[in-house]
Amino acid sequence: MGLFIQITSFVLIISILVILHELGHFIPAKLFKTKVEKFYLFFDPWFSIVKKKVGDTVYGIGWLPLGGYVKIAGMIDESMDKEQMEKPPEPWEFRSKPAWQRLIIMLGGVIVNFLLAWVIYISIFMYYGESYIPVNKIPDGIYVDETSEKIGLLTGDNILAIDGNKVEKLDKYLNIDLLLGDEVTVLRDGKEITVPLSDEGKKAALDSQGRNFVNPRVAAIIGEVKDSTNAKKAGLLVNDEVLAVNGAKIKFWDEFDTKIKANKSKEISLTLKRDGREMVLPVQVNDSATIGVRLNGQKANERLFVTKEYGFFESIPRGFNETINVLVRQVKQFKLIFNPVIQGYKKVKGPIGIVDMMPTSWNWYFFWSFMAMFSVWLAFLNILPIPALDGGHVMFLLYEIIVGKAPSQKVMEIGQIVGFVIIMSLMVVIFGNDIWNLIKGA
Repeated sequence: MGLFIQITSFVLIISILVILHELGHFIPAKLFKTKVEKFYLFFDPWFSIVKKKVGDTVYGIGWLPLGGYVKIAGMIDESMDKEQMEKPPEPWEFRSKPAWQRLIIMLGGVIVNFLLAWVIYISIFMYYGESYIPVNKIPDGIYVDETSEKIGLLTGDNILAIDGNKVEKLDKYLNIDLLLGDEVTVLRDGKEITVPLSDEGKKAALDSQGRNFVNPRVAAIIGEVKDSTNAKKAGLLVNDEVLAVNGAKIKFWDEFDTKIKANKSKEISLTLKRDGREMVLPVQVNDSATIGVRLNGQKANERLFVTKEYGFFESIPRGFNETINVLVRQVKQFKLIFNPVIQGYKKVKGPIGIVDMMPTSWNWYFFWSFMAMFSVWLAFLNILPIPALDGGHVMFLLYEIIVGKAPSQKVMEIGQIVGFVIIMSLMVVIFGNDIWNLIKGA
């Protein structure tokens, strides 16, 4: 059932985004009386799942879920319909329209993607608000694991700024900003210092999926006691708070974790707080330096979180800023992708990898947040000046508007072929990553 929900979420998100993106081309084309021959969700090499002609347009669903397209008459596109282009232009063809109309048609999809993300973020802030941990509420600093220490941070640091930009809240973007940044300013042992962010550390963080590698230092509150473990046998329960190990007081989970590792294969005594009273329980640490418990991060953090509520008019600029912030971060990610040390290209996910990211139970907040993020991503990718993408057509149209003459049909055809080869090469890398990750997972 979990896999079904993951696949359904992904297909539904992609379907909505593709349909709206293509409507961004379709509607202005119709307004400018340009013939649209096909409107397809997904691609249809060799055959379609379903298709129906209404007026001049064939509407259909293809079998290859890698996007969608509208085929506009009189336009050099991936169909490479040279026969039609060799005929004299008809007034209802794309090539017969003024350059400014063709520019609007080509920009329509990107504009719709951007506006859709903005509307979704407005709705999210109105309905859910914004939850985060203010940096000034974590006086004890952050906790980082051994992998994340390679980046340059230490447990107990207070993060003040990244690349000179002040950090005011610890939220889902802080980890991303650290990966994309060059240096971080922290308060360490009472001194303000600036630390370079190590490429080797970023690679290690990405190799460990880069999820929440920086967290506030929190109390040692047990969130899970695994079955058939020493913790279970000793009588530890969920929500027990560890106050001391072998009589030595502790305050944070990282201190508890360090004590456990230091007592490998030994019996220890834990002083616990349960339902307002203290007790001491003996626990045997196993040979792998664990006892079988996990942190209750939610309970430990709940006292730190604040939720900011937004009204409709407040949500509009906040939603716009969030859309821009997501776009900027996506552009910056190319620093990781092409960095020879970090080798971020190995972590790029295709459809298989994205499905694996989806929650196994239905989550509307994730659904809308992911759709907004992916809509911005599609807008950015499509506006890249690569022939065969919207941005490639826009590039040629801007050339025509500036120079006063369109590139030759031969140049357009060669550009389309080059763009197609680039896109297919990228798809091979992306699907190769997905398949390789599946093999490693298996």
